[in-house]
Amino acid sequence: MFWCILFKTTFFNKIMDTEIYNKITKRKQFSQLCKIDVEMAWKHFENRQTSTEDKIKLTRNLLGKSFAMFTSKRFLKSKFFEAEWILKRHSSTSERFEFYPEIYSKIFLRIKEKAIVFDLGAGVNGFSYSYFPKGFSYVGIESLGQLVKSMNLYFEKKKFKNAKAMHFSLFELQKIKKLIKKEKGKKIIFLFKVLDSLEMLEKGYSKIFLEEIVNLADKVAISFATRSLIKKTKFKVNRKWLFNLISLKFKLIDQFEIGNEKYIIFSKK
Repeated sequence: MFWCILFKTTFFNKIMDTEIYNKITKRKQFSQLCKIDVEMAWKHFENRQTSTEDKIKLTRNLLGKSFAMFTSKRFLKSKFFEAEWILKRHSSTSERFEFYPEIYSKIFLRIKEKAIVFDLGAGVNGFSYSYFPKGFSYVGIESLGQLVKSMNLYFEKKKFKNAKAMHFSLFELQKIKKLIKKEKGKKIIFLFKVLDSLEMLEKGYSKIFLEEIVNLADKVAISFATRSLIKKTKFKVNRKWLFNLISLKFKLIDQFEIGNEKYIIFSKK
């Protein structure tokens, strides 16, 4: 399955028409999105019996759903933001904001030495770095280039020398694995509100992704939204596959719900 997905992403890298790609990414919210994410969305529609313009619209709609929490034009300005301002207002972190100390105390529990956090699909979560224990390092991986630039501007302004953001797609699995492997010491992986977005672009990829990266870290923390942002309606989602995977291949450490977000912490066996 992994090699099938790897082949498909490589294949689309080679054949996606440049003009089509440019039309899709003409919209500001997609203009600095990693190319492979655009390709993964396009492949859902490229063989559909409809016009190219309709395919482009459908691709944009899918990208909009996949990155819905991160593509607000208000935050895509590649500028310096104060941490409290953006964490309170950005849809991916607003409900989490007041709970950061409690959330991180649970995730970092029993980590006695300095560690490096790999925040995969970071969004703007790098702005929460000041809540980390002293001496921890941070690497945020994000597909939206504007958010990468904003986080790095923040780290530079605040002189956080052990924090950085990098412009990768989570479909660039080999690059991410190489990045994690080359670091020494304790490693923690965050995947906050990410897996559902991956599934929209490639069904089954989340399982493959977890199987490939969990054993590279000492602890993994994933999260899911439990209620809709506006109406606060409870999501009825069955993630039995995830708990089956954890019980079969990994070690469950903790799970809790706070701020309309469900957190699951686990590790390699």
